[in-house]
Amino acid sequence: MPGETFIQVEGQDLTALEQEAGGHRIQRVPPTERKGRVHTSTVTVAVIDPTIEEVKYENTDFKIEWYSGTGAGGQHRNKHQNSCRITHLPTGLVATAQCRSRLNSQESAMEALVSQLKGGALSEQKLALAQDRKQQVGSGMRGDKIRTYRFQDDIVKDHNSGKSASVNKVLKGFFDLMW
Repeated sequence: MPGETFIQVEGQDLTALEQEAGGHRIQRVPPTERKGRVHTSTVTVAVIDPTIEEVKYENTDFKIEWYSGTGAGGQHRNKHQNSCRITHLPTGLVATAQCRSRLNSQESAMEALVSQLKGGALSEQKLALAQDRKQQVGSGMRGDKIRTYRFQDDIVKDHNSGKSASVNKVLKGFFDLMW
């Protein structure tokens, strides 16, 4: 059954674990198999660093314009320029707010614009992570496999390096035997 499992590694250098990315083929004879047939499964592994970068901006990146509001409000709305339009110059994003005071209008418009900036940056970072994962995993077909685990023979064969090791040692975390 297809599914995903996420493992978080802290305090480790991920460059060594990046060699584990790709398709892994597992061959085993289940204890319930009476005729000794080998069952084969495929697992795809992706090693990614999901840290999200904080959006950075300068005060000089914004252009603030004031104008008279529209709609109900009478003479105060028509005579005072309390409505705010803030433009983020590098991206061209615009946010507006119409409040009774200039300070409230500016705070509201800035809050909306920063929210737009963070949302756009977050979606770009998620798209980059998804593309990185897809490139590492490949199609998951037999031709993409980087390693074969044969439990009945207690051997793991790495198809990139050509090295072999014991399944039990590799499953205990001694991945460096395969590199």
